[in-house]
Amino acid sequence: MPRHSEKRVLPYRPEQVFDLVADVGRYQEFLPWVAATRIRSSSETEMVADLVVGFRALKETFTSRARMVRPLEIEIDYIEGPLKYLHNSWKFAPVPGGTEVDFRVDFAFRNRLFEALAGQMFDRALRRMIGAFEDRANALYGAGVSGISSSSAHSAA
Repeated sequence: MPRHSEKRVLPYRPEQVFDLVADVGRYQEFLPWVAATRIRSSSETEMVADLVVGFRALKETFTSRARMVRPLEIEIDYIEGPLKYLHNSWKFAPVPGGTEVDFRVDFAFRNRLFEALAGQMFDRALRRMIGAFEDRANALYGAGVSGISSSSAHSAA
């Protein structure tokens, strides 16, 4: 059951980082392995969306519910699809020079093949995904302030 947590300081305002993460309808434009998205419902505080995620020849659709408190946090919980469970959280805190982003994800697949693939590729896939969010922020908001540090910590169980 993969689990990961990471903190980074990004040279953007919390509102900018929040808006980027909350823009689920554009994920397929910049996130690796996201083939398509569909927003089922959306309000200022909650969104239900489907994501089609592909790993090589395998593709799965899963549905999740995001609860949002702009610009502080986004909490995501699994509704249906190939997973046993999923909980993902993003917290955004203003710090000198930008925003500290606290990202956490905990999930397990129902399908043992997906679980085995996830175990082999989990760290690399998450680093690539987080890098894609950073690249997207740079493309949307500019490179930001130089000299901002980023740090990370992770664990897989």
